[in-house]
Amino acid sequence: MKIAIVGATGNHGTAALRALHATPEVTGLVGIARRLPEQDHPPYDGVEWHSIDIAAASTHDDAVASLVEAFQGVDAVIHLAWLIQPNDRRELLRRVNVEGTRRVAEAVAQAGVPHLVVTSSVGAYSPDEARGEGGQPPFRDESWPTGGIESSHYSVDKAAQEQVLDEFEAAHPDVTVTRLRPGLTFQGDAGAEIHRYFLGNLVPLQALRAGRPPALPVPKGILLQAVHADDLGRAYVAAVLKKIGGAFNVCADDVLGPQELADIVDHGRYLELPPAVVRAGLVAAHKSGTVPADAGWLDMGMEVPLMDNSRAASELGWRPEISAADAFAELLDGMIEGRGLPSPPLRPRDKDELLHQAVGEQAGEGADAGSGDASGGEEKIPDHYTKDLLELYLSDHLTGATAGVNRIERMAADYVDTPMFSELSTVADEIRSDRELLRNVIEDLGLARKPYRQAVAWVGERVGRLKLNGRVLERSPMTMLLEAELMRSAVSGKLGGWETLREHAEGLQLDPQVFDDLIASSRRQLETLERVHAYARERALRDDRDTFWD
Repeated sequence: MKIAIVGATGNHGTAALRALHATPEVTGLVGIARRLPEQDHPPYDGVEWHSIDIAAASTHDDAVASLVEAFQGVDAVIHLAWLIQPNDRRELLRRVNVEGTRRVAEAVAQAGVPHLVVTSSVGAYSPDEARGEGGQPPFRDESWPTGGIESSHYSVDKAAQEQVLDEFEAAHPDVTVTRLRPGLTFQGDAGAEIHRYFLGNLVPLQALRAGRPPALPVPKGILLQAVHADDLGRAYVAAVLKKIGGAFNVCADDVLGPQELADIVDHGRYLELPPAVVRAGLVAAHKSGTVPADAGWLDMGMEVPLMDNSRAASELGWRPEISAADAFAELLDGMIEGRGLPSPPLRPRDKDELLHQAVGEQAGEGADAGSGDASGGEEKIPDHYTKDLLELYLSDHLTGATAGVNRIERMAADYVDTPMFSELSTVADEIRSDRELLRNVIEDLGLARKPYRQAVAWVGERVGRLKLNGRVLERSPMTMLLEAELMRSAVSGKLGGWETLREHAEGLQLDPQVFDDLIASSRRQLETLERVHAYARERALRDDRDTFWD
């Protein structure tokens, strides 16, 4: 069998690839994503990859044509692509999640693929009034209505996706459509991603390494169902092998209530709070930008029914092997550690650890190359260098790198609905990693980073965001142009820094090859930013051209 996975780089997609790789009946895998992973790293290796934008910044005809081409000779398509953030871009989320599903399904029909497997969610279900009655509510099977939770954009879009599939099934009875409705999907390797998407960097879960709070605050009545990603991966395998249509609830057998959550997070102590109080706090935190998740996620968690997973057992032969409690414990550890994998959605919190594993290779005895291994801040500057000048030079470059990382990450997020997003996102990852390497070089040499200078750069970059470019309530078409010009200047300056360090690498006992690679990478980044600038300058100074689509 040859299987195509749309959205093959995220939490679900990575688990599906792991499970499919281990399935003898699967002889070929096609991976489709807007941003591609590092393809020499499991489970992304051994896959035929296609970079396809299903709906964010593509036309209907272009997306369907690209998908049809990728689906040739495929026995089943597993559609997993789903955009969770940014919460405040509702039209974008709806377009990618609902219209994107419609386009994938249409391409399945045009390519003659006989089987479509789609990830729906427990969030597609309508509210269960029994959830508010106290005690353990009944478990509901797949016949429960899929009207969604009105206040949750995720739930509303999942319900709309179900309607798209209903219409597709009616129009194409020759295609078997299987819908998996999983609970919360946990794995340690998704720790950094879930932290980013739902809690954000201002919620320092790393502090849990040092100790736990006196008690875990939870909304009264909270009950959660979850599934480990590897169990869900096995469900995808069962779905493609059995080829049975209809919906299947996929979750572990145990339910996570206040006591179960507290046993994992906080030595078994918890404090129940009125859901309305928790909701008000979440609304305030989201509006202030402290927490990325909005209150709709809480509403969904409090109102959806508990799922009965017996149909998956009886018809697909699937049973969970990992409890929800164990899956959540693994996720919590992964969030604390910032774990991830070398794919754009799952990038770890400290991505440089994966990108620069060879950075510390020595050029000679006693040489470092940005590994950050200098012990105790021991100074390693040869006598013929002036420490103060070198320290100030590298610190200034680190200050510029801090501002550059903030700007390019914001650009990637702001222009997710443009054809430039994938390239901007790749450059953002590289620039973030470059900054971490520079930090390590400074440590290797036993120099001070002068963090107050980076703090000033951080504040300055954010103040710079307040410029309006003549527009108040909408993006100016000129903004991308100006930001591309600023980033070109920043990367040119960084290139000069790498060239200087390459010139002095041997004298400073650093590995010259590392800086050769960084110089080449910086030049590629400039080429990318030139393409972004060309796209922006064609549209920036006229109102008759759609900056983000034409």
